[in-house]
Amino acid sequence: MRRIQLTRAEQDIERALLRGEYRDVSKAEFDEIAQTLAHRRKDTVLNIRVNSEDLQAIKNRARRHGIKYQTFIAELLHRVAHS
Repeated sequence: MRRIQLTRAEQDIERALLRGEYRDVSKAEFDEIAQTLAHRRKDTVLNIRVNSEDLQAIKNRARRHGIKYQTFIAELLHRVAHS
């Protein structure tokens, strides 16, 4: 039998699963999560010009949160659009 080679990300998921970091959810809760993710799917491109110092500050804040700066900006725009 062939041994399956997992990527580093897959290995991290497997270790988290073995540590019990994941939990079962009901069908209703799963459907709610799936709907939320589908709703947040990015389907449009936006090009903007920003001050380089502002962009560097945004990149630094995003790095502190452990996310990509594009994701950070998209989340900020989402919050403003829905506030």
